[in-house]
Amino acid sequence: MEDKTSQFKSADIDEKGIRKEKPEELVMALAEAKADAILQRLPVGDYVKEAEPTLLITSDQVVVYEGVIREKPANEEEAHQFIKGYSGGHAATVGSVLVTNLKTGFRKGEWDRVEIHFHEIPDEVIEKLIEEGNVLHVAGGLLIEHPLIKPYIKQVVGTIDSVMGLPKAPTEKLIKEAV
Repeated sequence: MEDKTSQFKSADIDEKGIRKEKPEELVMALAEAKADAILQRLPVGDYVKEAEPTLLITSDQVVVYEGVIREKPANEEEAHQFIKGYSGGHAATVGSVLVTNLKTGFRKGEWDRVEIHFHEIPDEVIEKLIEEGNVLHVAGGLLIEHPLIKPYIKQVVGTIDSVMGLPKAPTEKLIKEAV
């Protein structure tokens, strides 16, 4: 029997084509769209026949700053604007996780929100972060686990794993419900 535990698939969806007003609705809609796109490419009949359930886990995340949803920065200028805005202020991440049991068809998702409060972030730190380029590939240009930004985190209200993209507790809960 083939080991499917390590199969990762990209959803390859047009995330910008999915719009919702509320961040909680947006991240859930994106996780659903990713699951649907991946399911279209899977031989679902094979999973239904197998004795063991196979789970598909999809997720998404956005940053909310002053009531505005932020996704990945479009360019370096936008990344600078995002990070400079967090300096001395706060932002929130809103993330989703959706678990689909490919054998039973069970599907359930949850979202969570984490508040991040920042000290003043020096311009030279912002420039170094942008130079490295990683902030261009994450929601809101926000990488609180990065060694350059860590010293400027005042407080995190919620869990770090949620900020990093996959909320551990809701994921574990949904997996238990799905199997």
